[in-house]
Amino acid sequence: MRSRLFLLTATILSFALAGPALSQSATGGAPVENRRPNGADQKPAFEGQTRAAQPAAMPKITTEIVAEDLPHLWAMEFLPDGRILVTAKEGSMHIVSANGGEASAAIEGVPEVDASGQGGLLDVALAPDFETSGMIFFSFSEPRDGGNGTSVASAKLVQTEDGGGALEGTKVIFQQMPTYDGDKHYGSRLVFGPNDELYVTVGERSDRKTRVEAQDVSSGLGKVFRIDREGKALPDNPLVDRKGARPEIWSYGHRNLQSAALDGDGRLWTVEHGPKGGDELNRPQAGLNYGWPKVTYGIEYSGGKVGDGITALEGTEQPVYYWDPVIGPSGMAFYEGDAIPEWKGAFLIGGLVAQGVVVLHMDGDKVKFEEHVPVETRIRDVKVAPDGSVYALTESRRGGSTILRLTKA
Repeated sequence: MRSRLFLLTATILSFALAGPALSQSATGGAPVENRRPNGADQKPAFEGQTRAAQPAAMPKITTEIVAEDLPHLWAMEFLPDGRILVTAKEGSMHIVSANGGEASAAIEGVPEVDASGQGGLLDVALAPDFETSGMIFFSFSEPRDGGNGTSVASAKLVQTEDGGGALEGTKVIFQQMPTYDGDKHYGSRLVFGPNDELYVTVGERSDRKTRVEAQDVSSGLGKVFRIDREGKALPDNPLVDRKGARPEIWSYGHRNLQSAALDGDGRLWTVEHGPKGGDELNRPQAGLNYGWPKVTYGIEYSGGKVGDGITALEGTEQPVYYWDPVIGPSGMAFYEGDAIPEWKGAFLIGGLVAQGVVVLHMDGDKVKFEEHVPVETRIRDVKVAPDGSVYALTESRRGGSTILRLTKA
């Protein structure tokens, strides 16, 4: 895991990844995307729901390598001292130094993971009181009798003199149920809310026989959960009094949620993977149904319709924004720093397919502009550093990862 700091030779300007514009607003440039949508006959429900214009002014962004030759990483989190705690898909955690990019030996105490397919050691979040408690929370595909499922564990991170650490008191606090013998659509992101509540996003396990359970509130597939630090449902959750419903559910009807972040008002936002077309930005609200698989933009990978091929249905929510073709959403952050003032109040989303950072400029609860910062590789996670710079965690299809730092030129 050798690492080094290296300034890339190119200074990157946020620009359209596709060719000429389809449309242009009076206050911005052409949309980033102009390719034919997969759902060619599908129309947005309201103006600005897709293909927003680029901003008239976009910052020049310089990208530098902080650490390279890392294992296949999935998530990262800044520690109070500026070092970075990372999770590796294969089932290990490491601490990466901010100066020089050296990675520690594997942290002891991580439970066994099922790293086949899309599974592995997934997201990690520091407890809000981490500086005094040392507690972390992490999600992983847990091997179980009959299959696997997304689980959340807590542990105390004890840092050692050699720059590494160990987990103490590791315990699984929450299990997505039912268990399923598959290797796709685990989710998952962990986000602490402003009142110490923990949001857990999960997928619906992809297969046609499981995807329908995203609509079933007695199932834990395709949901956003809201729990306490012990993994218990909070008493004001929306379905705690509904007979047969899982009380931990916050919202349902989701496909595969791999992006989640709080906005400046402490509200949860998510981006989920759609089918072939139909990645969605949502602001999940208590007890609401976000439609999958009854309602979606995009089509099946085979080219056919998803279900009845409808994009709206009474009792389901429209996405705030959608992409067709997809960006392949991964990590997500809300930018409140001063280092890149043009991005203040924007969401930053890693693009596995877009191969860069997708910047959504908001106007209230609607998307006003969209810009892309291409880095020509898959982005798995995005975080804002204490100094306001943006860190992007890349992944290679061959399995390795790099941590990049994005700053204004």
